[in-house]
Amino acid sequence: MKVLVLNSGSSSVKFQFIRMEGEVLLAKGIVEKIGSSEAIVTYQPEGRNRIREIREVLNHGVAIEMVLALLLHPQHGVIRQKSEIDGIGHRVVHGGEDFSESVLITDKVKASIRKCIQFAPLHNPHNLKGVEACESLLPGVPQVAVFDTAFHQTIPPKAFIYGLPYTLYRKLSIRRYGFHGTSHSYVARRAAEVLGRPIEKLNLITCHLGNGASITAVAGGKSIDTTMGFTPLEGLVMGTRCGSIDPALVPYIMEREKLGAKDIDSIMNKNSGMLGLTETSNDMREIEQEAARGSDRHQLALEIYCHSVKKYIGAYMAEMGRVDAIVFTGGIGENSRLVRRLVCAGLDEFGIVLDAKKNDANERLVSSGRVKVLVVPTNEELAIARDTQQILLSLESREAAAVPAPAPPLETARPAAFQTDEVAELVLLWARNRRASAAVLAEKLGREIGRAVEADTVRRELERLSLTAAAGRTDHREKQAKGKSHG
Repeated sequence: MKVLVLNSGSSSVKFQFIRMEGEVLLAKGIVEKIGSSEAIVTYQPEGRNRIREIREVLNHGVAIEMVLALLLHPQHGVIRQKSEIDGIGHRVVHGGEDFSESVLITDKVKASIRKCIQFAPLHNPHNLKGVEACESLLPGVPQVAVFDTAFHQTIPPKAFIYGLPYTLYRKLSIRRYGFHGTSHSYVARRAAEVLGRPIEKLNLITCHLGNGASITAVAGGKSIDTTMGFTPLEGLVMGTRCGSIDPALVPYIMEREKLGAKDIDSIMNKNSGMLGLTETSNDMREIEQEAARGSDRHQLALEIYCHSVKKYIGAYMAEMGRVDAIVFTGGIGENSRLVRRLVCAGLDEFGIVLDAKKNDANERLVSSGRVKVLVVPTNEELAIARDTQQILLSLESREAAAVPAPAPPLETARPAAFQTDEVAELVLLWARNRRASAAVLAEKLGREIGRAVEADTVRRELERLSLTAAAGRTDHREKQAKGKSHG
C-alpha cells in the first residue's frame, strides 16, 4: 500500500509519499509561495538528488497537480501510474468537537471541516482546498482527514472549559481544543517503545518545541491537558506568538495604540514571541548564537522561553501526581541542547536530573534521575500515513464482508481476458486476502499485469477457481469411497 500525505497551508503544500510495507519514504517535498509566478518547488526522491525549481503556481489545485507530475516523472518519479496511490492522508488543523479520531473524508466530513473554519480561518480553508483538488485529480482514491485537535478530545471538562459564562461554551463552542495532537500522540507512543513499557501504564509530559510550541500531559496514552487553547496562541512563548498573557492587555493596547482587531491579532500571532522580544529573529539557533556573543536582549528572550516551558512542566507534574518521563520533540526540542539544559535546571528535587554528556551528544535518553528525559524526533507525516492505512484496511474489510457469496456461473470456461500467468497473479492476491472484494482484487491485479481489469472479470474467474477446487475435492472423495468399497 502506498499513501500520499498532504499538508496544505495558506501558501504551501508539503507532501510525503510513503510505501507502508516497511514504512519506506519514497519521496517528499514542498510547493511554496502558491499564488505567485515565482513559486518554489522542492522535490526529493529517496536516494536521488533533490530538485528545486521556480514555477508559476496559481492555486492549490495546480500545486497538487505538480506534485503528482513529479511522482510520475519518467526520470525522477517513483510510480508509473496514478492508480499506485492507494490513499491520501490530509492534515486538518481543526475538527472542533466532532472528531476524536481520524476519519474517511465524505461530504458530511467536509461540511464539518467547513463549519470549523470559524475556529481556524487561516488553516481549515486551505486544508479543504487540498481535499477538493485531490477529488478532481484523483477521483475515487480514498481520502482521510487527520485532525490536530482529535488527540485532545479526551481532555476532561475541568481542563477544557474556561472561566467564562457557560452560555458562551454552549452558544459559541468556546473551549480549549489544543493542537499538535498528531505529534504529541506519535512521540508519546514512541517514548513508550523506548522505555519498553505499555503506554497505558505511563504518565508522560510531551514537549513539542518548534516555531509553534505546546506541551501536553499524557496519562495512559490519552491527553488530559495541553497548553494551546481555543487557538494556537495560548500557552508557551513561541517563535512569533506571545503565548498566555493578561486578556485585559488586548483592549488596553488597542485603545492606546488606536488599533483594530486585525492589527492586535497580527501583533500577537506574527510579531510577538521570540521575534518580538529580540526584535531580530525567531530562529532559536540565531538567538542562542547572539546570547553567546553577549547580547542581553537575546539572553533574556532565551530565559523567558525556557521559563514558560518549565512552568507548564511543573503544572502538569502537579496535575498528574506521578510523571514517568518528559519527552522533548520538534525542531528546538530535538536539537537545542541549551534549551533542554535550561528547562531541566533546578528540577533535581522532582527527580529530573539531566546527564550533561548524554544531553550534549543528543542521545535518546539524556537523564540519570527517576524521571526519564527523552529526545524523540516527531514524524507527523508517518503518523498521518499510519492512520490512513488503518482506515483503508478497515474499508477493504467492510467491502469484503459486504460481498455476497457468488452464484454458480452459467459457464466455467476461463475468460479469454486472462492469460495463465495472470491467473497465477490473481490466485496469489486472493490467497493473501480471501476477504478482499473483487473490485479491490481487480485494482491490485491491474497494477501487477499493467493493464485495466474489470471487477466482473475477476469475479467470474474467482467463481471458476472455486468450482474447480470444489470439483477436485468431490473427485477425491469419490475415489476414496470406491477404494473403501473394494477393500
